[in-house]
Parts: sequence; C-alpha cells; structure tokens
Amino acid sequence: GIEMLSRAIARYVRMSPRKVRFVIATLRRRTVAQARTILSATNRRAAQPLEKAIRSAFANARVKEPTLREEEVVLSRIVADDGPRWKRHRAAAFGRAVRILKRTTHITVELEKQ
Repeated sequence: GIEMLSRAIARYVRMSPRKVRFVIATLRRRTVAQARTILSATNRRAAQPLEKAIRSAFANARVKEPTLREEEVVLSRIVADDGPRWKRHRAAAFGRAVRILKRTTHITVELEKQ
C-alpha cells in the first residue's frame, strides 16, 4: 500500500494475545467502516479493545486530514503482541504451588488510505 497514515497502540490489554489474534484475523485489509461493522457483530471480549484501538487510530488520522471518511481508510497493519505477564500462584496438591500466567497484549493498529 501507500505510506502509513496513522497508528494507535492499545497497551497492557488484560487478555491473552491468542484470543485477540482470533478476532484480528477477520479484520485485516478491511476499511475502518467494515472492521467496525464486523466487530459490532462479534461476540468476543477482544472485540471491545480492538474497536477502541481502531477508533483511536482513525481519530489520529483525522487530525492530519479532517475530511477523511471511514470508508476511505484501510487497516494496513493490525497485530497483537505479547505484553508483560502477571505472575500469580495457585495452591496445588501436596503443598505445592502452581504458577499462573495472566497474559497481557499490546494491540497495534496502522491505517492507510485506500
């Protein structure tokens, strides 16, 4: 595509990257308008932070070009990277403790004009 118009990064989202990637797969190379329509119909917890990141990236794009419409802008890059993991412990049998990893995600959204 052309050069990047804007980006938004949602950091430390309390959700495992794997679950976010599942939803991201349906959004790649779509316009902002399409992506938001899909997300509004998606019954998954990841849909909410993704929507927010996409709205933010679009708002950032409007700063440069105030006349921009959601139909003209496409998601050129959208990734869910691992954030830091929260380490917790849970009691297990025989007096042991089992480590629990509460994962976090950094969601990056980059937009460009169609």
